[in-house]
Amino acid sequence: MRFIASFDPRSVAAALALLALSPVSAGTPGDADAWALRYAEFDKYVPEREGEWIVDLDMGAIFAGGGSDVVFHKGPKRSGEVRLASPQTQSSRVLVGDGALRASLAAAGAFSDRNEAVGVQDYLGKSGALIVSVGDKRWRYDLASGKASREPDARVQGVLSPDGKFRVISRDFNLVLVDTGSGREVPLTSDGSHDRRYGINYPRLGYQVKAGMESPPMTVEAYWSQDSSTLLTHRLDRNQATLHEGVQPRPPGGGGPKRFRYVYPTAGTAKLPLFRPLLIDVASRTTKLLDVPAQELLFPISPSLSWQGGRVHYQWTRRGYGELKLIEVDPASGKAVTRIREAMQPNVTATATSIRSAPALGGALLISERSGWAQLYLIRNGDPVEGGRRLTQGAWEVSEVLHVSDDDVLVSGVGRETGVNPYFRMLYRVGLDGSIVNLTPEPLDHRVTVSEDGRWFIDRMSSPTQPTRTLLRSTADGRIAMELGRADPSAMTASGFTPPEVFETLAGDGKTTLYAMIYRPSRFDPSRRYPVIDHLYTGPNTHRFRENYERNVSGMATALAQLGAVVVTIDARGTSQRGRAFRLPSYRNLTGVGIEDHVRVLRAMRDKYPYLDLDRVGVIGGSAGGYDAFRFMAHRPDVFKVGVSQSGNHDLRLDKAWWPEAWMGLADDADWTRNSNLTYADKLQGKLLLVHGDIDDNVPLESTLALSRALDRAGKAHETVVLPNVGHQITGPAFNDLVRSFFKRALLDPEPDGRAARQERDRSM
Repeated sequence: MRFIASFDPRSVAAALALLALSPVSAGTPGDADAWALRYAEFDKYVPEREGEWIVDLDMGAIFAGGGSDVVFHKGPKRSGEVRLASPQTQSSRVLVGDGALRASLAAAGAFSDRNEAVGVQDYLGKSGALIVSVGDKRWRYDLASGKASREPDARVQGVLSPDGKFRVISRDFNLVLVDTGSGREVPLTSDGSHDRRYGINYPRLGYQVKAGMESPPMTVEAYWSQDSSTLLTHRLDRNQATLHEGVQPRPPGGGGPKRFRYVYPTAGTAKLPLFRPLLIDVASRTTKLLDVPAQELLFPISPSLSWQGGRVHYQWTRRGYGELKLIEVDPASGKAVTRIREAMQPNVTATATSIRSAPALGGALLISERSGWAQLYLIRNGDPVEGGRRLTQGAWEVSEVLHVSDDDVLVSGVGRETGVNPYFRMLYRVGLDGSIVNLTPEPLDHRVTVSEDGRWFIDRMSSPTQPTRTLLRSTADGRIAMELGRADPSAMTASGFTPPEVFETLAGDGKTTLYAMIYRPSRFDPSRRYPVIDHLYTGPNTHRFRENYERNVSGMATALAQLGAVVVTIDARGTSQRGRAFRLPSYRNLTGVGIEDHVRVLRAMRDKYPYLDLDRVGVIGGSAGGYDAFRFMAHRPDVFKVGVSQSGNHDLRLDKAWWPEAWMGLADDADWTRNSNLTYADKLQGKLLLVHGDIDDNVPLESTLALSRALDRAGKAHETVVLPNVGHQITGPAFNDLVRSFFKRALLDPEPDGRAARQERDRSM
């Protein structure tokens, strides 16, 4: 059976809710009441309800106003309070209760849905104001008056000069200087157009749809010199790149379809838009293009431009990710000098390589895989462009530079500590002499935020099974100044929740440890046989193992388990943060990487837990995980027999340029074809559901429709659902109902007679 349609979320939710009442078994004889219970359990743990069962799971703690005080939320969502803590006094106080805050926001018109979440963004002590977010809008809550007001849109406000005299805004694709005192406007550029725009990027389709226009207000990307005399910005030329057309068939407010032209650079295409860095002298209103290579637009993300000590720093990446440079430009002479050059074969790993200018250290910091592991290097001005001093050593990875001072650097890293899970993040102080101090010695995952002055850090400390503690700590020695709160899962535990399990086994080489997670249903019964669902994402840009508590107690994996399955997540070779050799099997091999490792881990799990039924294995994944779901079914149909592919990038040449080219380089047609799911459409044997949103601006809808057409031509039955007014991240009742209904009828009924009856019914449709 093949079914393709566009669904209204409300109608599909209602229809599938009725379907849920039919008596279907899922591991033991069941009836409508049993399925109603399972559906209710599923609904507790879906992604959009994250944290509702656990008080203080994510307290949203942030440093306030650029200082060391911390603003955070404590207590149940919608009935707790926003507090302010000080590391100096080791105490906290209430700023406002949720009831008063939400009432004020509601009176100001902040909510389109009374259940919308409120996020704390900042606390401005001098003005006594709390900055919060509702959806994508920011609001100011005045603590003295108890009133809320809308914060101005930064896209409209523009960029204020350091001396406060001028603001630069965008109008009609040009930059305009506004005198903040008089309001007088002076154009800084005059030849801007849709295809030649100054200081702004191209809008993504989702933003166009939301704004209801092709050219909505865009954030101005311009950087003032310290003396307010010069602007550093860019000109973006379309360069004959293809203009795509998106269609919103069913606008929420009614009316006919709306069409939007947009720029979406695709992998392997010859022409991409070009960023050209430039300087504007504000007094003379003259522009000067910098004598540096243009940066190709691989996705609507702008190049890295900044002022450092009166000079321009520009990071440039060669298309295909074979080379990365930090280029320094003297604004007076225009002379450009390469300070850092990173070039590796077959590629420079985009997600394990970064440069951070460090004027305090007389140069820049580089995270590089030169040694085979992402390590930290200091390259001072005058060092060879591929030289520098290596500050860290060993078979572990530096993930991120969090703070730089005159004599040390704070970094997040993984895999350094013996006997600790290699995905657990820890905070290290790295000295210029190569000394390293672990500021988070507890063998847990540490998600940290460092204060602007580098003296304190917020530590969200947990493991997949140990609830989160939110702490305020000193960077001097890691001592705990305050505990802001700890997650309380007692209500969830009382409901019969089964905690997840970390699972380890060896890969086929007999020496590489692979890590996985196992999620079992609430009220788990080991005497039963359970089908298995592999929740996939094998992309080399990240890893699948969920290292902290928050990501393991809610989400689709946990929700699906409540339907009567054992759900697993697995990190096979080819994923990230285990060293370059671990990741490289994915290079130009996205179609095959990881499949056999997944099979091996599943069999090791079954050997340990015989209640796993490997004759009934399903897969589900989104984005690159959606690509994975189909390829697992196509390449190993003997193992993976049921699948849900959401927002999959099935033909990499239809995807945005940056992601496929980061892992495929400048591939030829044969490699692109070999790594396309469309090539293997005739190999599908199991039951497949394809789901995509019609306004996806990350992976376009055409990617799923192209696979659906290829499956049609191959005579392969499948189901395709297009959700209206939905982007790349698909959540909500309509999607949840589709997924659970599909797995219910395709995987979770072990009774042969029931399956045969449904197969006969499907053939008759």
